[in-house]
This record gives sequence, C-alpha cells and structure tokens, in this order.
Amino acid sequence: MCVSDRVFKTSMSTVDITASQFQDTISADGVVLVDFWASWCGPCKSFAPIFEQAAEDHPDATFAKVNTEEEQELAGALSIRSIPTLMIFRDGIQVFSQPGALPGDALEDLLSQVEALDMDAIREEIAQQQDSPADA
Repeated sequence: MCVSDRVFKTSMSTVDITASQFQDTISADGVVLVDFWASWCGPCKSFAPIFEQAAEDHPDATFAKVNTEEEQELAGALSIRSIPTLMIFRDGIQVFSQPGALPGDALEDLLSQVEALDMDAIREEIAQQQDSPADA
C-alpha cells in the first residue's frame, strides 16, 4: 500500500498542461515552473527526474510540463527554440526563462532566488516601463 501511495504522489507532483490551460496555470498566485519537453529529447529525459524531485520537495509551487510535440502551436507562440526550456512565473509574472537541463542543486538555488524576489518592486518596475515612452 505504501508503494502505491508513493506512485500516486509522484504522478501528482507535476501536472501536464495544454495550450488551453497554460494562461490559467501561469496566472496563479505563487511560483509556477513550466518544463517544455519532448519524448525524443535526451536532455529532457535526464531533467525529468530532477524536475519531479523538486516538485515533491516544493509542494507549495506548481510544476507544470508542456509536451512540445503535442503543443507545437503553444511552443511556437512562446518562441521555444530549444528543449528542455524552463520558464518560471511568480504571481503571474515571468521571472525566468532558459533552455537547457539544470542539475538539481542549480534548480534548488533558482527556486530560492525566485521565492526571495520582492514582487512589489518587480511590479513597480514593470509599471514604470509601461509608462515610459519606447525608445526607438
């Protein structure tokens, strides 16, 4: 029974999302990590258990996965050119995006940095950028 509980928990630590679920997922309060991957991608396969472990270690964050083979339009709209690509959102604001598989300690460090962000300052900076005339 313990084994089946563990399998259930592991399978629930990340959530697969589609284009129709993407905006609602990233707009949620808190930290949302999105892993863009494909089944044929070797680095994606090596990053998957690291992402799963981080999901188990951080149940307060949302860990979402987008299969770029099935969601080609979404990947294109987000300019995903290389996989795996990791995007991180906090309180609906994108705070990180980078292609490449991260080692576990780097992902943990990144999560700590995201959790420590002063989101009020970031929102203020965004508002100032939107109020400023574009330099062309």
